[in-house]
Amino acid sequence: MKRILSTAATVIALGAVSLSAADTLATVNGTPVTTEDANIYVAQTQQGARFDALTKDQKKMIVDRLIERVLFIDQAKKEGIEKDPEYQRLLARDKEELMVRTWITKQFENTVISDSEAKAYFDKHSDEFKVPAQVHARHILLKDEKGAKDVLAQLKGLKGDALKKRFIELAKAKSTGPTGPKGGDLGFFAPGQMVKPFNDAVFAMKKGEVSAKPVKTQFGYHVIYAEDIKPAKTIPYKEAKDRIIGMLKQKTFSAKMAKLAASLKSKSKVVISGETNATK
Repeated sequence: MKRILSTAATVIALGAVSLSAADTLATVNGTPVTTEDANIYVAQTQQGARFDALTKDQKKMIVDRLIERVLFIDQAKKEGIEKDPEYQRLLARDKEELMVRTWITKQFENTVISDSEAKAYFDKHSDEFKVPAQVHARHILLKDEKGAKDVLAQLKGLKGDALKKRFIELAKAKSTGPTGPKGGDLGFFAPGQMVKPFNDAVFAMKKGEVSAKPVKTQFGYHVIYAEDIKPAKTIPYKEAKDRIIGMLKQKTFSAKMAKLAASLKSKSKVVISGETNATK
C-alpha cells in the first residue's frame, strides 16, 4: 500500500499530538514540542529509529526542526492556508487514505485463527517443521594425499580432549585453508552446505571421530574431525504455534479481502479507461 500520510497530513499530526505520556522538549508560543512528536518525526525520516537513541547533536537538530515546524504551521494558519483549495484537496485525500488503512487494520485484527486450526496445519505439514541434523566440524586441508595421511598418522590413537587439542594444533600449523588459523573450525552446518564428498564423509561420522582416510575435493585433501552433532528433530507444536497462527492469519486475511473486493466490484459500476483497459 502506498504511503498513507502525505507531508501535509504529517504536519497536522505533529501539530496535534497529545501530551499524555510525553515529555516536553520545547514550547513555541505556548505550543509544546514533545518526545512523542520527536519519535514520530524520527521514525518517518530515519527508518524506524527512536529519538532517545540519537546523539546529543542529532537530538538538537530534531528539536530545531520541530520548532520550525510549529512556527511554519502558525505562519501557514495566519496566511489562511486552511482555506486554500490545494490544502483542502490534500486533506480530503489523506482522510480517505487514513480511513482505508484504519479499516483494513481492523479487518486484519478481526481475522481469528483458532488453536485447533493451527494444530491441524501442524499435523498435516509436519515436514515443514523438521530441522535436519547438523555437524560441528573442523578440517585440515592439505595439497596432497601424502600430507593428509601424515596428519592422520599424528592423530592416531588419540581420543577425547587430547584428540581435539592435537587436531587444532595441526590445523593451525598445516592447514592451507582459510580456517586454519581458527583450528580448522567450520562451525555447525546442515546437509548440502558442503561439497558432496566432504558432506557425505562428515555426515557418516560419529561425534569425536576423525575421518578414517583423507577426503578428496576440488580444494585438496581434507582430514575431518566431527566435534559435535545435533541430531535431526521436529520443532514441537508449542514452539511453532505462533508462527503458524501468523501465517494462517495472513493467508486467511488475504483471501477474505480478495473475495470481498471481487464481491464489491460485481455489485458496482466500474469503468476502466485509457491504456489500462487494453486487452491482449
